[in-house]
Amino acid sequence: MVIIGAGMVGSTYAYALLISGLVSEIIIIDQNHDRLLGEVMDLNHGVSFVRPVIVRPGDYRDCQTADLIVITAGAAQKVGETRIDLVHRNVEIFKEIIPKVVASETKAVLLIATNPVDVMTYVALKLSGYSKNKVIGSGTVLDTARFRYLLSEHCQIDPSNVHAYILGEHGDSEAPIWSLANIAGLRFTEYCPVCGKDCGPVGKDQIFEEVKNAAYKIIKGKGSTYYAIGLALVNITESILRNEYSVLTVSSLLEGEYGLRDVCLSVPSVVSREGVIKRILLNLSEEEEKKLVNSAEVIKKVLREINFAGETL
Repeated sequence: MVIIGAGMVGSTYAYALLISGLVSEIIIIDQNHDRLLGEVMDLNHGVSFVRPVIVRPGDYRDCQTADLIVITAGAAQKVGETRIDLVHRNVEIFKEIIPKVVASETKAVLLIATNPVDVMTYVALKLSGYSKNKVIGSGTVLDTARFRYLLSEHCQIDPSNVHAYILGEHGDSEAPIWSLANIAGLRFTEYCPVCGKDCGPVGKDQIFEEVKNAAYKIIKGKGSTYYAIGLALVNITESILRNEYSVLTVSSLLEGEYGLRDVCLSVPSVVSREGVIKRILLNLSEEEEKKLVNSAEVIKKVLREINFAGETL
């Protein structure tokens, strides 16, 4: 498989992938040759501790035989910036990267992690001309994990027994789906009365604000986020390469789902070796549907600003 971008997200993802044992070869591409060689060398010094794997620097010709190409390259989000603030810089970067990927004549799935991920997934789809199921973004997989973690902390329940989604934009307009959140098969509203903690009303707004603002806090504290997104990318990679048909909140092109068209955003989707093969329609509350529509409008506004909205696929 190929990773384009040896920055903090790309290198952390490569490290997590190395430990996972999922792949036999990791090829990394980056225009900063010294950084690339340093990351590859550091990773290779650990291969004796993991399952057999080749880690090497590469170029865009290596995309031809890849099963999966993950793009993490892009400008980093700075303190005080939103993900949307990155869009113009990263569109220019994608205008250089995507044509080189296409020129390799690859048949691989493209997985986009560059922010703002929903906009960049749409841009990659337009620039590549690939099938809509083959170009997907990491979407709200990380936001959903943050949501589950915070609910598990509040309820003192293992996160694997907490099921809840964040849908829409990976960003400030994302929508928490409280109506379908459940713990061990019980809807959240049903679980609270029988929990026994007697902690009073749950501060839903506070929990969601912590989810939504998590990246800003991390960036303020240490400059960038990379551990959790690296693991989230491994989770998506596993579903693709192992053909698992997992349901993940990845970002992909909607064509009428929830009444939304010509926009990439996150809804529960079945992910396999072919990319996104199906999107699952949830029975959302009226308020949640409005938030999802608003999220789509936020993304479309940005697409209009960069002259990508409404183009023919």
